[in-house]
Amino acid sequence: MKKDNSAEIFPIVDADGAVIGSATRGECHNGSKLLHPVVHLHLFDEQGRLYLQQRPLWKDIQPGKWDTAVGGHIDFGEKVPAALCREAREELGIVEFEPRFLLKYMFESEREKELVYVFSTTYTGEVRPSDELDGGRFWSLGEIEAAMGQGVLTPNFEQEYLKLKAYI
Repeated sequence: MKKDNSAEIFPIVDADGAVIGSATRGECHNGSKLLHPVVHLHLFDEQGRLYLQQRPLWKDIQPGKWDTAVGGHIDFGEKVPAALCREAREELGIVEFEPRFLLKYMFESEREKELVYVFSTTYTGEVRPSDELDGGRFWSLGEIEAAMGQGVLTPNFEQEYLKLKAYI
């Protein structure tokens, strides 16, 4: 069975995003609350539906739940735009898109603390989920709102969706 690489090195950042150190994925996800940066891309189609990925059951955080179309950690030494492009390519096979920066915020759960850089785009090409995911599909905003609080979506997606609504 696949699993996350707990030895992968992440940058540790301050609230502004300046790198102040490094730690492993395992250290960042063990309840230490070491602040590490991630990128999220919300992928809309021309009908205004939002693509959600289904997290695989082998993931160490929120396995099996529906989540942001693209979401991933920024590698140590990597810049935000490069991480966004890499994650979109790795997770959904998307290589040409125009990201729009929406916001940056801190997300904290009982296991981790992330500095989240949020982008959106409207995309008309083919979406090809990789084997990093258990698939995905476009959801109407009504479907998303009906699923809120039902244990279907990740808690961080639910919180971010409420912020995202100000931009859509």
